[in-house]
Amino acid sequence: MFKKVLIANRGEVALRVLRTCRELGIETVAIHSEADSEAMHVKLADESVCIGPPPVSQSYLNIPSIITAATITNTDAIHPGYGFLSENARFAEIVEEHGYKFIGPKSEHIKLMGNKIKAKETMLASGVQSIPGINEIGSINQVKDFGKEYGYPLIIKAVNGGGGKGMRKIYDEKEIEDSISSAKKESLNAFGDDSVYLEKLLINPKHIEIQIIADQYGNVVHLGERDCSVQRNHQKLIEESPSVTLSKEEREQIGLTSVNAVRAIKYEGLGTLEFLYENNKFYFMEMNTRLQVEHPVTEMITNIDLVKEQIRIAAGDKMKMQQNEIEINGHAIECRINAENPKTFIPSPGMINRYHQPGGLGVRIESAVYEGYKIPSHYDSMIAKLITHGADREECISRMKRALEEYVIMGVDNTIQLHQDILKENNFVSGKYNINFMNDIR
Repeated sequence: MFKKVLIANRGEVALRVLRTCRELGIETVAIHSEADSEAMHVKLADESVCIGPPPVSQSYLNIPSIITAATITNTDAIHPGYGFLSENARFAEIVEEHGYKFIGPKSEHIKLMGNKIKAKETMLASGVQSIPGINEIGSINQVKDFGKEYGYPLIIKAVNGGGGKGMRKIYDEKEIEDSISSAKKESLNAFGDDSVYLEKLLINPKHIEIQIIADQYGNVVHLGERDCSVQRNHQKLIEESPSVTLSKEEREQIGLTSVNAVRAIKYEGLGTLEFLYENNKFYFMEMNTRLQVEHPVTEMITNIDLVKEQIRIAAGDKMKMQQNEIEINGHAIECRINAENPKTFIPSPGMINRYHQPGGLGVRIESAVYEGYKIPSHYDSMIAKLITHGADREECISRMKRALEEYVIMGVDNTIQLHQDILKENNFVSGKYNINFMNDIR
């Protein structure tokens, strides 16, 4: 097992990794920008190193500074968390080149799955169906012919994209040229690559993802699915597991399909396969080669510490669990709490004047903020994840409503009220919602 792990991230995920390291007897190194000197993970880590000014390009994305921090603290391994450099294949390579263990998959798998076209082709070769589309757009007429064959709407996506950037919907032929042009421009600005591809746009799908764990010895298991359909601008707001939409047979089928695909490429570590689900069919979208923001949902229903498994696998341990030993118990829901105006979604950095977390049976908080903490303006606006667990979905929702009522965050705008409104919506309560849910209620 590692003796010391550097956590190359910030906020609640840095704190989450730190706590698991502490349980495993591993010393921790917290890196931080000048803006995060008072962050909770910095206060609780065994050592901390300031790596630069507040802008992420000069701190949390500054690979030389992170490697230097690892060197001066005699680190064994580096955990990237999620976001920032967690899916940067070159960062993983550099970490290994300097003699540290990257707590995540091999750089070749990060690179493979980071390219949406190659990921689709790889999964298709393993028997995983994807949405009909054009991987390499040669001409406008090619897109027009595709539209005539499959019908509109269509969608342009960035090959190396994510989070909704570099995406444009096309509703008729007249929009094709401008949509491709604007998608390529946004993709170039966001990812340094203007490569885009085309897909048929599904109208009312569910967003379903499968959590997998794989070790270097060929052992792979899945931990069920998460329904992430409550989204705004392709950013997830609420996740739950299990999905109320899937039958037992569908759950087993997509789980086994995901396991076989991951085993075929000899993947190692945590991973999540994301699908669109419509008319009883699954269509592969992408694979995230990292810990997911919504991982606590899976932990609550399986009682498996995903971060602990991730670290053990990176250290070379053989996975002890078998697929037939994994049990799904009850229901879990996660609400992402952002420091944003709940109506305009404008970020609201600033001082938290009063803070009180909910508690009680089946309630979990993942947050690194505290009363008197000043939320920086330089980073993502998510400040907490509220997770509840119940014997069934009804109890889980009731528990979440109670927890949201108890949650007090004053001094900054936040989205607690937004989540309270969502949980009252009939389509959410009944489970009859899809990725257009937020468009229908806002």
